[in-house]
Amino acid sequence: MNKEVLIRLNGISKSFDGESVLDRINLEIHDKEFITLLGPSGCGKTTTLRIIGGFETPDEGDVFFDGKRINDIPPYQRQVNTVFQRYALFPHLNVFDNIAFGLRIQKRSDQEIKTKVKEMLAMVNLKGFERRRVNTLSGGQQQRVAIARALINQPKVLLLDEPLAALDLKLRKDMQNELKNIQHQTGITFIYVTHDQEEALSMSDTVVVMAHGQIQQIGTPTDIYNEPVNAFVADFIGESNIVDGTMPEDYRARFAGHTFECVDYGFAKNEPVDVVIRPEDVDVVPPEKGMLKGLVTGVTFKGVHYEIIVDVKGFKWMIQSTDFVAEGETIGLSIDPDAIHIMKKSEFSGMFGDYSSFSDELEKLSDVTEEIEEE
Repeated sequence: MNKEVLIRLNGISKSFDGESVLDRINLEIHDKEFITLLGPSGCGKTTTLRIIGGFETPDEGDVFFDGKRINDIPPYQRQVNTVFQRYALFPHLNVFDNIAFGLRIQKRSDQEIKTKVKEMLAMVNLKGFERRRVNTLSGGQQQRVAIARALINQPKVLLLDEPLAALDLKLRKDMQNELKNIQHQTGITFIYVTHDQEEALSMSDTVVVMAHGQIQQIGTPTDIYNEPVNAFVADFIGESNIVDGTMPEDYRARFAGHTFECVDYGFAKNEPVDVVIRPEDVDVVPPEKGMLKGLVTGVTFKGVHYEIIVDVKGFKWMIQSTDFVAEGETIGLSIDPDAIHIMKKSEFSGMFGDYSSFSDELEKLSDVTEEIEEE
């Protein structure tokens, strides 16, 4: 991948009505990269996208594009196009005219427009749809038209703001593959905003995890999943058991009343840490063979595996296993050294990773259902 920096955000801050949405963020986006801004609602990801597109102006900091500061350049003068969640197609124009719109504004020749639109239709798998009215298309087809219209001007960057959120699950998966292929074909830099972790992990070269208006971690999908920097990232990207622990020495972690071998080092002697163990990395063994043992308090069948909640000394662990165990059974847990990931304590410590809310939430839901039925 070409590592030339195309966009640089330096110390970007933004507030709305006195409330900080972005707090001095720094970010480099490379040419031909598929980068995803990932985080919960209100974390600042869409505001970051809008600042890159020129729809918002930062209160502080600078935006550089190809080395030039572009803070004051309006959106239509930036080499950037946007695909929104609401596709914003022109209902009175057919598919061909919607896609051709940008080229017509540029007064390109009819022959060039025809050739380009044909190329775009082939790229988004809509050959033969030229004369169709856009309001007769499905959501997925409308999304493809919006993408073709945004790409036909050959922008250097395509901004995509939750573009698949309105689609059903199967169609969303198809469109994820489609977008990935289009990005590879065109070599255009894609900056994608989503709150869907699976979407971010499956599509991106680089994932930027955001919370509270700040960037928590930047890395490849594998790095973000396997080496989260804090409890927020560990919890937000997939499921995680996050327990309090200490590091008595390098390559030793103590948690849940037991000392484990691990692969981490460089912490102070007996430094308090957060320990992350993914549910799929815990092996279920007979109680006498386990490093830890606990009582199974919940079992949910998930198709490929069982999701098992185990009470270990009052802390509820989640385990994903293809082996069935029954609720009420006592089981042993075995954890390999490379399954243990040690993180420094952060502002997010103690907020995530105990699945005690797992069954409580279900109980509260059933209480509400009973109240409704009684009424």
